[in-house]
Amino acid sequence: MTTLGTRRHQMFPALDGAQIATARRFSSGPERRFAPGEEIYAIGAVDVPAWLVLQGAIHVLRRDGLSHEAPITTHGVGQFSGEVNQLAGRPSIAGGRAGPDGCTALPFDAAHLRALMVGSAELGELVMRAFILRRVELIAEGGAGTILIGAPDSPDIVRLQNFLTRSGYPNLTLNAASDAEGKALVERIGVLPEELPLVVCPNGHMLRRPSNGEVATCLGMMPALDSATLYDVAIVGAGPAGLAAAVYAASEGLSVVVLDERAMGGQAGASARIENYLGFPTGISGQALAGRAFNQALKFGAEIAVPLSVRKLHCDGATPALELTDGRQLKARAVVIASGARYRRPAIRDLPHYEGRGVSYWASPIEARLCAGEEVALVGGGNSAGQAIVFLAPQVARLNLFVRRDLSETMSRYLIDRIAALPNVEIHVGSDIVALDGDAEGLTSATFRKRADGSSHRLDIRHLFLFIGADPNSDWLEGCVATDPQGFVETGGGALPLETNVPGVFAIGDVRKGSTKRVAAAVGEGAAVVSQIHAKLAERNGGQA
Repeated sequence: MTTLGTRRHQMFPALDGAQIATARRFSSGPERRFAPGEEIYAIGAVDVPAWLVLQGAIHVLRRDGLSHEAPITTHGVGQFSGEVNQLAGRPSIAGGRAGPDGCTALPFDAAHLRALMVGSAELGELVMRAFILRRVELIAEGGAGTILIGAPDSPDIVRLQNFLTRSGYPNLTLNAASDAEGKALVERIGVLPEELPLVVCPNGHMLRRPSNGEVATCLGMMPALDSATLYDVAIVGAGPAGLAAAVYAASEGLSVVVLDERAMGGQAGASARIENYLGFPTGISGQALAGRAFNQALKFGAEIAVPLSVRKLHCDGATPALELTDGRQLKARAVVIASGARYRRPAIRDLPHYEGRGVSYWASPIEARLCAGEEVALVGGGNSAGQAIVFLAPQVARLNLFVRRDLSETMSRYLIDRIAALPNVEIHVGSDIVALDGDAEGLTSATFRKRADGSSHRLDIRHLFLFIGADPNSDWLEGCVATDPQGFVETGGGALPLETNVPGVFAIGDVRKGSTKRVAAAVGEGAAVVSQIHAKLAERNGGQA
């Protein structure tokens, strides 16, 4: 059963008279009357306010595939429209029309909506919960949001699915060869095979074989960053550490911008289930945890730009400056390095050729669907590998786990015990991956070599998961911030434990030398760094924060 069937009262709550009176204080304008059937907001429109219905009704619609619309709900008196995108003025995923008797409603633009959430704890909790559940339902239902047209198992489709899913955006894939709607559109507009996949954004704009950044721009995910703005805090990295810093800094009134080159959540965002994070005894997926933190940061007014890469940090001026890959520069009174780590890649010939074509560095439901019922291999013995094994094993025929040493040396006990109970997992200790082979469709086999005697073993598989650790993502700091020989950022040389050798530049999370590589530790550092930023800003202002 979908979220709509079990939590409808929380998805579409109705405010009583006292709550409506409280909400009026935060409205961004006077109430407005709409004629019967009049469009109130369109799918794909930007800066659509949330509307609180005072009289009449709003019929809410979503896109159902390429050319049809499907009803979502009808908002009556005391109910409000919108979902997560309304918090930042991003393009609307749904559309709304006045009911048969018309509609009178109060508008709440992004700024006033956030003010309502902060100013009224009761209404803030109610609205935020409803917005999150509505987004979850849009994702679960499919058809809404972004349409991907191409070969479902192609590397580009998988890449875009991963990006949109990890970003919390609903999407639907149509097979360009067999789906009637998708095939007809491709033929009608003359898309060549090498131009696939075709991406249709909610506003109807079409992109041919786009990058993640082009899709993000089409969806309005990128805020309009102004190089002339001096932010209080610029955070590089939207993993658990960076998002925690954003939430705490923005909630304390600091102007915050967060940049990440891939997707929210960092490597933790790709975890199928995190079970050792405080407060979640039954576990939580990395994506869900990251999504909650992301929405929380938006609630307090942080600007989040994903995917947007930083080329270099400049620290020779009065304030630190971030040089973006598009040539722009952003300045901030304080910079937080939360860029985490990049997936470590073994030195194997042709490895890049098979990335996305059989070789993966995470195990999401998308990868699980592609390898369901097959034999697969996974390399790695850390907790991330353990979480992936527990997630994948029930969905595949056989999972071969290759590790260099006994799991007890590298993995938490609860994961080891759970893996031991899986009947289709075979553990190979003391083996390294040495070669990959494939055909036109992708990976077909992998060769492993035993360290003890040098013997080789070839495994015929089409799916290989690599969880062999990560290297610090700190190349962009060269010539500015001190790092150790492995590239981890050094901190704590002065009075502030998380400050680098550059005043006003801090480092937290996996990229920091000596950090504990756990989600909880990263979140803790994200919270701690904000108090140190306040101390630094107060020092610069002669003791006034």
